[in-house]
Amino acid sequence: MFRPKVPAMPQPTGHITPPAQVVEPTAVIQQSPQRFGTAPVVSAAPVHARPAVQLTPGAVIALVGSGTAVVLVVGAVLVSMLLAVAITGASVAICALVIRSLISADAKRR
Repeated sequence: MFRPKVPAMPQPTGHITPPAQVVEPTAVIQQSPQRFGTAPVVSAAPVHARPAVQLTPGAVIALVGSGTAVVLVVGAVLVSMLLAVAITGASVAICALVIRSLISADAKRR
């Protein structure tokens, strides 16, 4: 009843071939001969230039504002966690003093 039942692995039905991988050849083009002591420039494929990121003044203001908001939120969370730890520590210390005084007062009565 408590023994696990291991399912049987199904057997493959038919001939299985691995998926074909498509490999595109790249041409290696060597540039003009270099001077002695410098490495030749080798290009494996044409390099496509990425468009430069252009920030408008509105985008810069939005980035600065969102960054400031993130810093303020994270700071508030960290400060609240620190306050929670400090308040918990103070309350535990007060409880320890009260229990100590109760124990010592009980011992003096006997």
